[in-house]
Amino acid sequence: MAEIDKQEVVAVLNRILESELAGVVRYTHYSFLVFGFGRIPIQSWLRAQADESLVHAQQAGEWITTLGAYPSLTIGPLLDSHTFDIGSILRESLQAENVALQLYRDLLALVADRSVALEEFARQMIHVEELHAGEVDKMLRRPGEVSTTGERQAAQT
Repeated sequence: MAEIDKQEVVAVLNRILESELAGVVRYTHYSFLVFGFGRIPIQSWLRAQADESLVHAQQAGEWITTLGAYPSLTIGPLLDSHTFDIGSILRESLQAENVALQLYRDLLALVADRSVALEEFARQMIHVEELHAGEVDKMLRRPGEVSTTGERQAAQT
């Protein structure tokens, strides 16, 4: 089994850490902006996403220190359209989920067939992020609408 490129792997893990910490802040912030009849379940969902982002950040940080490196203190970009519109919040969430998904795929590409534990971590996180993206995409659909957000966007172009 080939060795991992520790410097590259740690760099991606630090970007994951930063992205997940941004998720903690973003989802918590979004939870404050929900109003109306659907507030309670949407606010609860957003706070659960913030909690999960914190767990993911902790896991990435643990991997960084396991590899003998120093975890980043930076927080990733915070997307915010300064709106109270749930649709906008969900579209920003989907965009952030896709960024995180790509980071985990980048990690997998670096560790595949090089570290079983890191490969399993990356695969597990890809699984979770794909489910999250699918969940957000479903939340963005109108009742009875079957096509995904990506399919609708492609049809418009």
